Amino acid sequence: MKYLTIFVILFTVMMFAQSSVEKLTPQLNVVLENSNSSEELLVWVFFNDKGNETQNYFQKPSTVVSEKSLNRRAKVLSEDKIISQRDLPVNQNYISRLQSAGFELKQKSKWFNGVSGWIKSSELSQIANLPFVKQMDIVYRFRSDKFEADIIDETPEESNPDFSKPQGINSFNYGQSLTQLNIISVPQVHDLGYTGNGVTICMMDAGFDRLSHQAFSSMNIIATWDFVNGDPDVQNGSDMGNGSHGTSTLSLIGGFYEGQLIGPAFGAEFILAKTENTDSETPIEEDNWIAAMEWADSIGVDVTSTSLSYLDYDPPYPSYTWEDMDGNTARITNGADYAVYIGIFVANSAGNAGFNASHNTLGAPADGDSVMAIGSVTSSGNRSSFSSVGPTVDGRIKPDLMAMGSSNYVACNSSNTCYSSFGSGTSWSCPMAAGAAALLLEADSSLTPMQLASLMKNTASLSNNPNNQMGWGIVNTYSALQSLLTGVNNTNQLPEDFYLLQNYPNPFNPSTKIRFAVPEKSSVKIYLHDILGSEIAVILDEEVNPGIKEIELNGSNLASGVYLVRMVANNYQQTIKISLLK
Repeated sequence: MKYLTIFVILFTVMMFAQSSVEKLTPQLNVVLENSNSSEELLVWVFFNDKGNETQNYFQKPSTVVSEKSLNRRAKVLSEDKIISQRDLPVNQNYISRLQSAGFELKQKSKWFNGVSGWIKSSELSQIANLPFVKQMDIVYRFRSDKFEADIIDETPEESNPDFSKPQGINSFNYGQSLTQLNIISVPQVHDLGYTGNGVTICMMDAGFDRLSHQAFSSMNIIATWDFVNGDPDVQNGSDMGNGSHGTSTLSLIGGFYEGQLIGPAFGAEFILAKTENTDSETPIEEDNWIAAMEWADSIGVDVTSTSLSYLDYDPPYPSYTWEDMDGNTARITNGADYAVYIGIFVANSAGNAGFNASHNTLGAPADGDSVMAIGSVTSSGNRSSFSSVGPTVDGRIKPDLMAMGSSNYVACNSSNTCYSSFGSGTSWSCPMAAGAAALLLEADSSLTPMQLASLMKNTASLSNNPNNQMGWGIVNTYSALQSLLTGVNNTNQLPEDFYLLQNYPNPFNPSTKIRFAVPEKSSVKIYLHDILGSEIAVILDEEVNPGIKEIELNGSNLASGVYLVRMVANNYQQTIKISLLK
């Protein structure tokens, strides 16, 4: 009987030990083998479930996420799946049990049903033996790509369209930011009144210092959180991290100070998340980013822009490599793809590692199959030499889209009136493209992230011939808007109906362009009237083949003021207002 008791005890101990080991990933076991018992490790602890008390959440989804988030999710999810187990909070009792065992909590992730935090090597087995613990993994540590790549060689690598300035005047005085906006045809869209109004954008970066800058004076910031230090102050303050990089990226997407700098989506509302710790050689853990994305989702974010990209590692910690850029391996990539699944448009810098003939140079989460990886072009529309390239390991084209990221004009944080054009990188191109996406989402809020991505790809400069250096090419915001309004999503598709588009630029001096859509061969007349409706001139009177057409109106002989342009074709009539300002 004595020997039987000893055998049962030994068997039980062996079974628990085996169970504990099986719960540790191979990567965590490697780290454990190279650490001493007193060393503290940053680990993920994943749970089996969310606990038994979850039904109330499904009965009242608004207790999980905001109404705005629910409305956004409704575009992509059926009513009975508007929230899932992944969206429910992590069980607090499980967290408390971990903390009682010596676990120091860092971040929670409801999407991955786990927490990250610090634990001594000697206490790992105690945590792993808890019955509700499913798996434990090391938190991967990264050395991020340089925020701003030095431009050494800008030899043209692609032939691209001419990006000359539009004739006439724009609705706004863009100052030195005109070039970066003009490359992605934003001023024409601003002329039509689109500024990102009603769209919520989350910026995830290394903090946002100098929010008192004149470029942010009219910005609508609705929420802030520092995921590095655990407080609402996303500026430099007295804790870890420098926010000069975030100052620049925020100004690129949403800054507004006429005569100096204007971002594409200056009319949007903004959520600011500090996720990057610039004080460390391993500046960010992916759990910061995932926690920020979950937080932004709960508020009701529509578009996210992240000018960070991660790949290289600091030994002895395991790391993702280019071979892991397959869209499924990196946890941060999986988090980004899930965000798209629930209706969020996710844009991320492609990376600044340049071209490599033997493999991709991407950084997570830009490898995600639903993530829009944004590369960089110069002011002449050629690929920047530092811009990372694809394909992903599973053969998908990356990057997805391009915008200007070389010597952009940005706000800097040394004073409230400081601007600079010295920096370059896909850090700069990403907010430009994300801002363009916000303008299109304002035009049609029913667009799902994948529909929006398809729209932007199908109207970009290389839409008919994408490649792994420039993806589908340079964003063309105006063409995408035009496609959206007319129902034309590719160059081979005819308009679904007659349509008179707003002129651009507007106001104008002395000339402006007017576009219209014709679904079938038709007799088209376009008239110019004064504000009282009296006819001044017939601008067009001819038979027109199907497609999208453009005519130019020269107002040299007209006085300043508001005029009406009226289109008549078959049974269709439409009138728009135009403004001549001399």
